Amino acid sequence: MLQAIDKRAVAVAFGRAASGYNQHAELQRLCGERLMALARRGSTMQVLDAGCGTGWFSQRWQQNGHRVTALDLSAEMLLQAESSAVASDYRLGDIEALPFADASFDRCWSNLAVQWCSDLRQGLSELYRVTRPGGQVLFSTLEAGSLHEVTAAWQALGAEVPLNPQLTANEIAQAGIGMNLQLHRFTLTLAYPDAISAIRSLKGTGVTHLHRGRESHFLNRERLQQLEHVWSRDRRGCLLSWKLILGVIERE
Repeated sequence: MLQAIDKRAVAVAFGRAASGYNQHAELQRLCGERLMALARRGSTMQVLDAGCGTGWFSQRWQQNGHRVTALDLSAEMLLQAESSAVASDYRLGDIEALPFADASFDRCWSNLAVQWCSDLRQGLSELYRVTRPGGQVLFSTLEAGSLHEVTAAWQALGAEVPLNPQLTANEIAQAGIGMNLQLHRFTLTLAYPDAISAIRSLKGTGVTHLHRGRESHFLNRERLQQLEHVWSRDRRGCLLSWKLILGVIERE
């Protein structure tokens, strides 16, 4: 499935968020830990972190003794990563057109970034291309049906739901045909003290209206008060439920 994605808008939005990104990145960390558990062990590997953001998992790979190349669409995110010395090399680039030779890496890692691909099959093919035989591609992404709380809240207000469309599990599987792809699905529900905290957490996840060249609807005080009344919650606070898919490709 092809998606019309404004890559420039994506890069600009993540660039603005770079300095404070880590404080809103709980989803990325929890999802990445689940993905890390699927990685085969190896010693002194060449690792690509494709869509590295501020480099949280670049640093994890580096601390485990591997040589890491951190790649991102946003120059500001790369600068943030480089300032923390999380990798050996830093490259500005797009997952759908990786600036590397074939078979350059032992592991290609991409945590919650491939949802920015206009053509997921092209993105996965590029990750596969630059992975050495015997290596692994590990990626995570969002599945259609995520964030039903957001959909319900905006619909209750009679407003357009400010979420990007996501691919179904079947569409993601189709994108990996012929690549020895295995998918693992799970749901993760996070709680926030109020609606504005939940909304802020969405900005770094790839689901707000950046596909249309804008980040989100304007929210005034009245709209926020309305959202507080209709947002699904439990004793922990306002809820966000993510349907997540972990993908593992064994490079033959």
